[in-house]
Amino acid sequence: MKIRKYIGGMVMTNAYLLGEGADCVLIDAPKGVTEWLEQLGELPSEVLLTHQHYDHVEDTALLASKGVRVRAHSAYSQDLTLETFRSQWGLPIEVPPYSVDDMLENITTIESGAYSFSVEQVPGHSSDSIVFITKENDDADTYLFAGDTLFANSIGRPDLPGGDQDVLVDGIRKKLLTLPDNTRVFPGHGSETSIGQEKSSNPFL
Repeated sequence: MKIRKYIGGMVMTNAYLLGEGADCVLIDAPKGVTEWLEQLGELPSEVLLTHQHYDHVEDTALLASKGVRVRAHSAYSQDLTLETFRSQWGLPIEVPPYSVDDMLENITTIESGAYSFSVEQVPGHSSDSIVFITKENDDADTYLFAGDTLFANSIGRPDLPGGDQDVLVDGIRKKLLTLPDNTRVFPGHGSETSIGQEKSSNPFL
């Protein structure tokens, strides 16, 4: 599978472009990803949002204006983007509003571009956190696009609105660590890891 990674925004958020051409798909939309896509000469058919914290969605409205379909757990809200709380933190958060075309709460499988994804609901970092799992064929490696649920040697922050560490850890153990050890994990921040690596060394699990 061809996977290209972009890192953007003030907290260095990862986006992943799967495939190329008319059937390519984008995972998350941090600031600047639209310009990066233009430089590549790519326009994804859809953007799949792992959750709607501001750093993962800052370019969503711009992508939607270019005809990219938006899929996420829930409808857009300033509670989910954390804009409701920006005055408390003193952060310059401002997300252009957008519409979610397809809400994925309680959805377990989707087709997107050239790919079939399993969708798992894994709250605890945010109330709307979901992950996307795919493989190219029955014999290929499994790919997990984990958003801010699972990182290399860490997990998502549970101290933001809607967070709960017990819920997050329970979800990771039951829904992610049960994947094959060689599953490649592409998190919302930082470097790629694997399920086997996190089972053996992640201090939170």
